[in-house]
Amino acid sequence: MKITKSSTLAEVLKIEEADRILSKHNLPCVSCPFAKYEMEKLKIGKVCEMYEINLENLLKDLNEKA
Repeated sequence: MKITKSSTLAEVLKIEEADRILSKHNLPCVSCPFAKYEMEKLKIGKVCEMYEINLENLLKDLNEKA
């Protein structure tokens, strides 16, 4: 499975080590208690945009493990 900016957090979290990779990139959704209710709707590209996270680098790291 290839992760893109349109992938949901629920899809991303199916990847082994996704939690570690997301934390490495300072993605706050991993520890946010409200995010678990939105995992199926939150797109990784939009989250990166909101928190000014480098999407290209994050996708590279995620897709190396996918």
